Amino acid sequence: MTPAPSNKAVLVQAQKVAAKSTAWLAIIIDDLGGNLARDRQVLALAPEIALAILPDTPHASVLAQQARAQQRTVLLHLPMAPASGPYAWHPALDSQQRLTRLEQALKQVPGARGVNNHMGSQMTSQRAAMDELMQTLASKDLFFVDSRTTAATQAAASAQHAQLASLSRDIFLDDNNELNAIRHEWRSALHLAQQQGSALVIGHPYPNTLRVLREELPTLKQQGVQLLALEPLIALRGNRAMPAHGKNGRYTPKAPAAKTHKPAAAGL
Repeated sequence: MTPAPSNKAVLVQAQKVAAKSTAWLAIIIDDLGGNLARDRQVLALAPEIALAILPDTPHASVLAQQARAQQRTVLLHLPMAPASGPYAWHPALDSQQRLTRLEQALKQVPGARGVNNHMGSQMTSQRAAMDELMQTLASKDLFFVDSRTTAATQAAASAQHAQLASLSRDIFLDDNNELNAIRHEWRSALHLAQQQGSALVIGHPYPNTLRVLREELPTLKQQGVQLLALEPLIALRGNRAMPAHGKNGRYTPKAPAAKTHKPAAAGL
């Protein structure tokens, strides 16, 4: 189960990744673009860490350019219902309105290599819209990361069906942004990476999250875990679902009433 031919670029590092016996950890920091001084603290972290930038923020373009200058992976953090704003996808919008918003949002985050959803518990459960999104991203040679803000998400299954290069979030670091809670989730992420070979973590630019990352990232190798950028993680996983997200590598969305994640105050 591999990405479509239009996404072959993400497989370049596959052999290098697969040849090493270790546990891998990839990290995305969401909700960026609103505070340049704060967001530059993320740029001071390891270059493997990806930045997910909101299109309707005052510093979106500048931050994207600075991140790309560091050769970081940049994501368009696309708002989806219940998120609001000029770029947000909502079930009430028609297909052309959604695609126009996507085009406009991508212009605000130059050099984005992929897209992940900001919030979206209402929108990502809409299979037809997710199919349309994945087909559009494939035509643009962009990958997708499902933030999994609801267990009913169809996004990952749709990406898999379209053979679009994609990933799904395993752990949120800071639903509870108290320091001890973040440290607990960090330990959970390391354990999961060691258990299943890799883990994809999403966090936010909260002071406590940045503190934990500054403290813990230098100790990763001592714990048998290595930081990895998103593209080689896509290659490593080969678009297969992790055990918590499906069976036999296939994503299996749950009924819409079931939820596994309550968005934090800042919004996911």
